[in-house]
Amino acid sequence: MIIALIGAVIFALIYLFGRPKKPRQGRRTPPRGDASGSGERIEPTFGDPDGAAHDGDALDPLEPGMQEELDRLGSEIAAQRAENAADKKPMPGMRPEQPIERIVTLFVAARPGELIPGPDLVVAAEKAGLTFGDMGIFHRLVDGKRDAGPIFSMANMVKPGNFDMRHIDELQSPGVSFFMALPGPLPALDAWDAMLPTAQRLAELLGGNVLDEERNALGRQRVAHLRDELRAWDRKQERGQIRLR
Repeated sequence: MIIALIGAVIFALIYLFGRPKKPRQGRRTPPRGDASGSGERIEPTFGDPDGAAHDGDALDPLEPGMQEELDRLGSEIAAQRAENAADKKPMPGMRPEQPIERIVTLFVAARPGELIPGPDLVVAAEKAGLTFGDMGIFHRLVDGKRDAGPIFSMANMVKPGNFDMRHIDELQSPGVSFFMALPGPLPALDAWDAMLPTAQRLAELLGGNVLDEERNALGRQRVAHLRDELRAWDRKQERGQIRLR
């Protein structure tokens, strides 16, 4: 769409700036029996009224402003084509097409009355081993199998949940949500054992608190209960999933 729009602008510019200053009307086809006596159709021509050709005639040079605009648009087209080519590659954290049976969630919230600056979130996410990717959020990927989908992901608490890196300096967030969608590339219990320490590490870096799915303080009893649920869930799943090393 962008390339088509740029192309339309180029043709418009060529029409406005590149056409002759005083275009002349073409000659009409003489009627049969005209003095030419040929009786053949003569195609309309543009230029001199007498139809004389001028050897060595050249197109008028483009005006400086027109040339600069074409150069700029040409650069934009090249950049857009490169971007489109890059888009053909799967984004980090892209989940394979498969039904989601369960989602397990944790939150890392700022202290009451405080907000977390966007740049601090990005730095902490990278320190915690997360990768920015699909859907504009962060993901933990399987080492050596980055195309297997995310083990878990981290989104912004503020709707729509993504991180706009173009305006990350303006972001002030109350916190983030961690979630893992099951089934995933790892057994559920392994995924949980990767997500919980990451959430705890992020809370430590940002001075926040880890909360459960109901946004209550995450205690040992809730952690133990979740581990039992996920262990039972794994027993029902097919074997052969990638194991976290």
